[in-house]
Amino acid sequence: MIRIKQLFLNHSLKLITKYNENYTEEDIEKLQYGLEGVYLTITKLIIITIISLLLGIAKEVLLVLILFNVIRYPGFGFHANNSVTCLLFSAIVFLGLPYLAVHANINIIAQHIICFICLISFAVFAPADTPKRPLTNPKKRKLRKIATVIIAIIYIVCSYIINNPLATKLILVALIIESIMINPITYKLFRQPYNNYKKV
Repeated sequence: MIRIKQLFLNHSLKLITKYNENYTEEDIEKLQYGLEGVYLTITKLIIITIISLLLGIAKEVLLVLILFNVIRYPGFGFHANNSVTCLLFSAIVFLGLPYLAVHANINIIAQHIICFICLISFAVFAPADTPKRPLTNPKKRKLRKIATVIIAIIYIVCSYIINNPLATKLILVALIIESIMINPITYKLFRQPYNNYKKV
């Protein structure tokens, strides 16, 4: 799998730089980082889709992925150090939590608690950057925090007004996953630095 990844990166970089020789080393590093993200995203989606189909929760996983990625965009969050860890972590949260949501009952009190904890988490911890992408601009950090909280509020309101218990649970799952991704405890468990913008 590592060999396939390296072949993809090398071929893509050669193709991109073939018609432009003015890329600096920093530009190449940024391109490689972006390409690694593309590769990991594609491979993760393929594997997660196959497993979700086997488990019979493909639609539920798709909805969680969409909801999660919307709030993930401003909120940022944890990225695994390597592809194996990334795949295992993604499989646990994006397959395990939707599977539990399908088969578990969440009463209104539990819903209140989850919504409250997630909203506080976004207000305190979002956006959570990474060593490779430190968010050094204070204005952008503030805007991203506000956007994350607003999206969370919209999700929470939707979770109360829609007349579909399963959809409500999947909205909560998306909120929980992003809360996990931005929490400093997650960074600590995987031995990654937190608040990387302070170290630049």
